[in-house]
Amino acid sequence: MTDDLSPQITQMQARLDEAEQYLHLAQKRVELSGLEQESARPGFWDDQQRATHLSKQASDIRADIEGYESAVALLGDARAANELAQLEDDESFFEEATAALEDLARRIDGLELASWFTGDLDHGDAIVSVNPGQGGLEAQDWADMLFRMYLRYAQRHGWKVEVLDAPAGEVIGIDHATFVVKGHNAYGMLAAEQGVHRLVRISPTDDKKRRQTTFAGVEVLPVLPDDIEIDISPSDLRVDVYRSSGPGGQSVNTTDSAVRITHLPTNTVVTCQNEKSQLQNKEVAMRILRARLYEMEQERRAAELEELRGPKHEASWGNQIRNYVLYPYQMVKDTRTDVETGNVDAVLDGDLDQFIVAFLRMRAAKGR
Repeated sequence: MTDDLSPQITQMQARLDEAEQYLHLAQKRVELSGLEQESARPGFWDDQQRATHLSKQASDIRADIEGYESAVALLGDARAANELAQLEDDESFFEEATAALEDLARRIDGLELASWFTGDLDHGDAIVSVNPGQGGLEAQDWADMLFRMYLRYAQRHGWKVEVLDAPAGEVIGIDHATFVVKGHNAYGMLAAEQGVHRLVRISPTDDKKRRQTTFAGVEVLPVLPDDIEIDISPSDLRVDVYRSSGPGGQSVNTTDSAVRITHLPTNTVVTCQNEKSQLQNKEVAMRILRARLYEMEQERRAAELEELRGPKHEASWGNQIRNYVLYPYQMVKDTRTDVETGNVDAVLDGDLDQFIVAFLRMRAAKGR
C-alpha cells in the first residue's frame, strides 16, 4: 500500500490559507477590478505616464493573484493524485502527488517572499553597480566574478539584464560594472546584496601562490518610475564625453560616445558607454543619477529619523555582508544571517536565493 500524503496536503492547505490573508488578496481583487475599469475608459492612454504607472500596478497585483490561484490548483492536483494512489495502490500517482507537493512548497515560499515587499519600488527593476575595493588587480578580478554571478542569478529568475557600463580592467577583471535588472521583484530581491563582499583565495596573479583577501562593493538602486520627480538643475551638472572602450558595438573606440555626468553639489558621478550614441548614453546616465539622488534623499531622511529615535545598540558587522572563502577551505557565509554553504561554485554561478531569502525573512521579522 502506498503512503498516504494527506497530512502533508493538510499542512499545505493551512499554508495557503495563511497566504491568502497575508497577501491581502480580497483587497487586491477589489483594487484590480478598479484598475481594469479605469484602463477600459476612453482616453485612458491620453496621459501615457499615468496610464503606464497604473498598468504596471495592475500587472503586479495580477501576478500576486495568479500566483496564489495556480498554487491552489496545484494543491488540488496533489490531492487528486494522492486519492488515486490510495484507491489503486499505484506508485506512479504517489510520485505525481509527491512532486506536486514539492513544487507547491516552493510556490508558497515564493508567495511568502512576495508579501515581504512592501516598499513602493520593491516590485520594480533594479540598477546594480559592482566596484572593486581594496586588493588592486585582484579586486578587479573579484568584481568581474561578482558581475558574472549576478548575471547568472538574473538568468535563473528569468529576468532581463541591460549592461550599461562594464569596461575591462587594465590587466584582469573589470574596472567597474553597472547594469539594469528588469523583472518582477528584482529590486526587492537584489537590495539584499548591497554592501561589501570579501573574497579569500590563492592569488591567480601571484607567482608565489600566496593567499590574498580582496573586496568589492555592490550598490543596488531602484529604477524610478517617471512619476517620481527629482529636481536636478542643469547648472549643477558637469557632462564629459570620451571614447568608449570594451565590447559595445561598432561605434566603440571610434567616436566620443561615452558619457560621464558629475552632480556637483553631491559629487556623484555616473557613467554610461554601452549605448550606440552619445545622446542615448546621456539619457541612461541621467536615469542612474536620478536613482542615486533619490536614494541619497531617502537615506538622509532615514538618518534624521534615527537621530530623533536615538542610537541603536545592535551588534553590527559593519558594511561587510558576506565572506567567500576559496582557500584553505571552501565556504560562503553571510555575516548578517549566518547562513553558509560549502558549495562555493554554485554560489558564484548565481545560486544566491538561500542568502537573499534568509536576509529578507530576518528583515521582515524585525520590521522594516
